[in-house]
Amino acid sequence: QVQLVESGGGLVQPGGSLRLSCAASGRIFRIHNMAWYRQAPGKQRELAAIINSSGSTNYADSVKDRFTISRDNAKNTVYLQMNSLKPEDTAVYYCYQVISGANGLYYYWGQGTQVTVSA
Repeated sequence: QVQLVESGGGLVQPGGSLRLSCAASGRIFRIHNMAWYRQAPGKQRELAAIINSSGSTNYADSVKDRFTISRDNAKNTVYLQMNSLKPEDTAVYYCYQVISGANGLYYYWGQGTQVTVSA
């Protein structure tokens, strides 16, 4: 069984920064794509940033140049550094990982962490 545990959310003022982390544990052979999605109240879940196993990244236009996704393969962890935060970044942020494990290739979601940007 594979589990993802997120941390790092919270309340921050506009212009501030937060760093999210998502660590995978269990019988993991290899982690492929890692990503962060977010869901604001009343809106659909959307992709914020993604990083593949080679380290190539892509970002939603709304977060480009403000957010940075990175990964530490030795720790099975993906990070999201969020700078210059805006009130419209307020959402629940979900980690997503595609993992090859003992039972095959599956995708997993984290439990979600709330990010609130407000003065």
